[in-house]
Amino acid sequence: MIVLNILLLIVGFVLLIKGADFFVDGSSSVARLLKVPSVIIGLTIVAMGTSAPEASVSISAAIAGSNEIAVSNVVGSNIFNMLVVVGVCAAMKPFDLNKKILKRDFPINIVANAVVLLFIVIGSSIARIDGIIMLLIMAAYISYLVIDAMRNREEVSEDVKVMSPLVSIICIIGGLAAIIFGGNLVVNNATEIARAVGWSETFIGLTIVAVGTSLPELVTSAVAAKKGENGLALGNVVGSNIFNLLLILGLSGSISPITVDTRAIINTSVLLIMTVAMYLVCLIKKKLGRGIGIAMVSLYVAYTVYLVIVG
Repeated sequence: MIVLNILLLIVGFVLLIKGADFFVDGSSSVARLLKVPSVIIGLTIVAMGTSAPEASVSISAAIAGSNEIAVSNVVGSNIFNMLVVVGVCAAMKPFDLNKKILKRDFPINIVANAVVLLFIVIGSSIARIDGIIMLLIMAAYISYLVIDAMRNREEVSEDVKVMSPLVSIICIIGGLAAIIFGGNLVVNNATEIARAVGWSETFIGLTIVAVGTSLPELVTSAVAAKKGENGLALGNVVGSNIFNLLLILGLSGSISPITVDTRAIINTSVLLIMTVAMYLVCLIKKKLGRGIGIAMVSLYVAYTVYLVIVG
């Protein structure tokens, strides 16, 4: 049985890699066709698509009453996105930071994190009213992005290859399907292997499930960074983290109130601290190089060791 899980895990990785490749090509083409900045595409379409596994896992967990997985999956995924996804992209190819992301989206990410932490500290849960408030904030954010995109259309560069609308849509849909299916294969089989070892639900949620559901962000952003689409790569991470906090936890809490424990409060606080620290580094450096990227990945490894120690 374990051998079958490992084989399916490998199939999932292949689907993620190829699906992300097609998805980035299709999304970049759509951005050019609509004359919309690629960073907006990264913050919306790509972010929503790569957050699909987190949504599936957290909403299903909330409905089933597995509150630990519902919350720890989102928190763990966001920590992984912030440290590993961005870190790997920087280590692969150093890039300048998008000023609009630093000025607009990063602060919103911090606010979203603070709102979630406030709700779970005050009520020890994410109640339906909390979930609804989070969804309203998400709706306002998306509306602002759309309005801003319409005001800041960019001309298509002559040296940029633009696919036809039909081919672009096929790439996006096919790539997204592969990403979601591959992500689910990775998560389901990795979780089965982890449970066979005897790890706790919280640990599984913060590590195996979180990493598994974040693989689309990692692969998509890495492919985008390799192709020079740095706005898409960084925008995908920041957008995904906002979507995970406001949309996924908002939907989960609206459908079924999520009760949390002290560990959830601690880990959400860790996420907030790391996000603020990352934001300060970005403001100071203005550019992420290989050294910072390696340091970020190393910090995640240290965090994972901490999780293993505390169980």
